[in-house]
Amino acid sequence: MTNPTDNSVNAQQAAAWNGYEGRHWADHQSRYDAINDGANAPLLDAVALAPTDRVLDIGCGNGRITRLAAERAAYALGIDLSAPMLERARASAAAESLDNAHFVQADAQVYDFQESSFDVAVSRFGVMFFADPVEGFRNIGRGLRPGGRLAFVCPQSFDRMDQSTVFAAIGEHVRLPDLSKATGPSPLAFADPDHTRRVLTAAGFDDVTIEGLEAPQYWGEDAEDAADFLFGIGPLRHWLREADADTATEERAHRAAVGAFRAYQHDGGVRLLGRYWLVRAVRR
Repeated sequence: MTNPTDNSVNAQQAAAWNGYEGRHWADHQSRYDAINDGANAPLLDAVALAPTDRVLDIGCGNGRITRLAAERAAYALGIDLSAPMLERARASAAAESLDNAHFVQADAQVYDFQESSFDVAVSRFGVMFFADPVEGFRNIGRGLRPGGRLAFVCPQSFDRMDQSTVFAAIGEHVRLPDLSKATGPSPLAFADPDHTRRVLTAAGFDDVTIEGLEAPQYWGEDAEDAADFLFGIGPLRHWLREADADTATEERAHRAAVGAFRAYQHDGGVRLLGRYWLVRAVRR
């Protein structure tokens, strides 16, 4: 059987999201949503969904935004590279009896969208990994009708995120990459608003607006729980392997993360502040 991602031009991303990274997100669906849910309402409010709208959710992952959009609109389609996450998305939509929420495993940069078939395209942290972002958004634009609305949320620079203090503590024991200088496909691909405007304009979008957004991130019941979860995520596991960290070093780094998370621990758990860009545009 042909893998739906075989024609992906984002091969490394397809491998990651169908490997450990995607399985971890699928297995910890509620934990990742607790970190990211603060962006949901601002994102969906930004596109003012109407009951007749058809919505495309780019990089939908476990389908949280797709399902929320389906509750407000006529139809919502989530697209993602990750089979494990899409399995969770479909199961969640079925459990919520959302017959108008559908999902497809594909690369949004090259997927053959039916032209002008959507009124709205949205994404919660799912558009930062295109090998060619201009072509990625140009292809998404093909699926939008003229005048169709686009909105997405993406991280600001890493040093403006509370979790940078946690990674700084870990970095005292393990050499980590300089996340402030991330380039290419990465969570920080659109940290520079000027770059974002250039990409969207070149891809066929007008009326680009970018505004800052602050939203809470729930990381766990207490500092130990938050650190345990952080040390299970794919990127940190990869960086620990690259640094050839032995068990003792990793334990010291873990203790440092616990100490850093304690600064954000309150009665309701560990809460950090996420600082994002809320980007809106209109398809020409």
